[in-house]
Parts: sequence; structure tokens; C-alpha cells
Amino acid sequence: MNLYAKLLERENQGKPVRVGLIGAGKFAAMYLAQVPRTPGIRLVAIADLAPANARTNLGRVGWSVGEIAGTLVIEDWQKIVSNPEIDIVIEATGNPIAAVEHILGAFRHGKHVVNVTVEADAFCGPILAQKAKEAGVVYSLAYGDQPALICDLVDWARAAGFPVVAAGRGHKWLPHFAQSTPETVWGYYGLTPEQAKIGGLNPKMFNSFLDGSKPAIETSAVCNATGLTPAPEGLLYPAGSVDEIPSLMRPRSEGGQLHHKGQVEVISSLQRDGTPIDYDIRFGVWVVFEGESEYIRRCFSEYGVKTDPSGRYACMYKRWHLIGLEVGISVASVGLRGESTGCATGWRADAVATAKKDLKPGELLDGEGGYTVVGRLMSAEASLAQACLPLGLAHGWKVLRAVAAGQPLRWSDVAFDTEVPAVRLRREMEKAASSGSEAARYGLPRRAAG
Repeated sequence: MNLYAKLLERENQGKPVRVGLIGAGKFAAMYLAQVPRTPGIRLVAIADLAPANARTNLGRVGWSVGEIAGTLVIEDWQKIVSNPEIDIVIEATGNPIAAVEHILGAFRHGKHVVNVTVEADAFCGPILAQKAKEAGVVYSLAYGDQPALICDLVDWARAAGFPVVAAGRGHKWLPHFAQSTPETVWGYYGLTPEQAKIGGLNPKMFNSFLDGSKPAIETSAVCNATGLTPAPEGLLYPAGSVDEIPSLMRPRSEGGQLHHKGQVEVISSLQRDGTPIDYDIRFGVWVVFEGESEYIRRCFSEYGVKTDPSGRYACMYKRWHLIGLEVGISVASVGLRGESTGCATGWRADAVATAKKDLKPGELLDGEGGYTVVGRLMSAEASLAQACLPLGLAHGWKVLRAVAAGQPLRWSDVAFDTEVPAVRLRREMEKAASSGSEAARYGLPRRAAG
């Protein structure tokens, strides 16, 4: 690990990695807090729909008056992606439909992209990765967010010679959370609506984590980047402490809860009766790997590695993630090494929009964390076969026919705009999946004829 040494070298050479930022909300503000403390990095410009708010955020996270004055803050994102002084664009709007347009624009201008808006990656990451390759640039998930951290752990295990049995993240989960809405969310977090309002907390965003939408989105991105796949039932959220993960994440035939080896999963920090679990992985990430030989398993024992009772399955983990405070790892990796910190290598999973309630014709979908839909992790093959609508595009469209609660929405269930770039790109990816040559090109599952 020598990213810091390389950053110092670029600082001493007067050749910093030059960054442009689109979106200056909470995630981006956390990264901005680190920029003045990181050698070899120069933030050239910020684009945000509210430039005054972006400048306020710079002051709030500790930038000096002079540093703020010396940074271009504008509203027009196209001036970021076309700026010849920018090497890397960080997309941090959190708006997946807009993010796709921003990312494609950056590719057209030869810019590398660190994509914070994982919702966009979840529904078209494989084709974004291919477009980046065609443009000769790097496309990367954002380190600090859980998907990139999971990718890092999976890569560590495989590079060390361990087969990866399962990987994923933690979550505070009970089954009835899937029906939570922005109206009910604060009770589950132990807050009153008044406290949440004073804190400036967004109920829809927080609800997207609680109801399982965000876990579905993030594990979809992980599958597409690592080759792991979901269970047929989607995410099951088994409950357990960190020390119990090796026992939980082994095949069912061996006493665990995995449908298959090479699976993605989310571990709950709550027992089914709501009891909090001690030493949980709620805010962290983990990978379970296998000691294939007697010698390796003996090494696990000799060095105090916590395993399942057989001694075969072990776990490496991080109990926390620092979100935007860690994005600099992606910036340095992309800018100095030309390497992503997670990028789709194929289409293996999808976060599908599922009716949160009985939907009637004429209703408008309100996207993740809202009142109408919730995310469900499915295999790409199942999503394609059923022509499912991805969660990241389930916002603002009118429902055309009744959809029962718990059922996935299909493209034919909604009136969508075919001219939206994000829709066009997703439909292009789906079309490629029906062609043998194109499916191989994009690493997609080929849909059987008929």
C-alpha cells in the first residue's frame, strides 16, 4: 500500500490529481472535509444545483475563506465534465437518473469517474463499465461506501488464495421494516419527527436504508463487481454477531444459512424479536473465506482466527465504514494507479422495484425509501425473464395497471419516458442480454429465446 507515498510525490512535483465534483450534499461534504488534508489532490471545481449551499458546506467542513474563494462553484455540471483541467469526476448527486447522464458526459470528455451514486450502478453498472472501457477511462465505485469496501475484502481474500464463500454488509433489520414509509421511519430510529427535523434529516433517505432498498441496491452492485450471486429468495438477513458470521455464512448442508457458496448476503444486528445483538456488524462489511486444507485450518487455529465449529470457515471484517471521509482512496487509486475500487465485471444481480402496497392505475411511483416501492435483490436472469423495472428508475412514472403488494413491477406496468438517457442505457443493456455476442461483450446473462 503506497498511495500516500505516491500522493506526496505528486505534491512535490506540483502535479496534483485534479478533481471535479458534481453534487455537494452530505456524502460529498465528508470528502470535502478531507481534501485540504490530503497531499497531491486539487479540487478544481464543484457543480451543484444550489451553489450557495455548496459554499456554505465548504465553510462548515473547515475550509478557510481563501480556500473557498479559490474554488470554482457553479451550477452547470457540463462545465465540470468538459473542463480540460480536471482528471477525475466524482458523481455524488444521489440522483441515479441524473448520475447516468453526468457519467456518460464525463466519459465523452475522457474523464475518469468515481461514482458515489450507487443506485445508478445497480441498474446499469455493467454497461457503464463497458462504456468507460471504450472511452479509455476508469470507472469506479466509491471507497468508503459499503459496496467498494466489500469489493476490497473480496479482492483481499482471493489475492491471498482463499475461496470466497460469502460477502456482504450489516444492517438493522426486521421483516416488517420492508413496509416502513417516511411517515413511520423515525419511530424505528428512536427519534421523534421534531428531532429529525431539527437535525435536518431526510426521512425518505433514511427510510431507504431501513426498508431494505439500500441493501438491495448495494448488494446488487457487489454481485456485478465481484462475481458473487444472490440466493433465489434474495436477501434473507440472518441475525448474528461478528463472531457468528462464519457459522451463519456456510452452506445449509453444513449447518449454515447459505443457499450456495459464492453468495452475497446481509447480516442483521437484531434478533427476530427485536433484541439488539452484542458486537454486531450493523455499520460494517465482511467476507467469509474457506481454509481448504488441513494445514490452512491449523494455521487458523494457531493464530486465533474465529471460525465456525469445523474450523473451515473464517471471517475478515470492518465494523464501520466512514462514507465520504474515505473517498480519497478511490481518487488516489484511480488517479495514480489507473485502478478502480470496484467496478462491474458482469450482470449478475438486480435491485428490482417491488410494490410496497397495492398499487392502483394512475398512482405515481416515488422511488426508493418512499411510500410506493421497495427494493428486492434478484438474479439478473430472473429480472430479465420477468422484464422487471429496476428500483433506480422507479420514480415519477405513472402506474398503468394494478400491482399487488409484494409483487415486482414490470416495464409494462408503468408509463416511462424512452428518451431519458438512463432509461435508454438500461434498455440497451437489456437488449444486449438477448444477443449472444453482445451478452458476452458486456458480461451479461444471455436471455433464452421465447
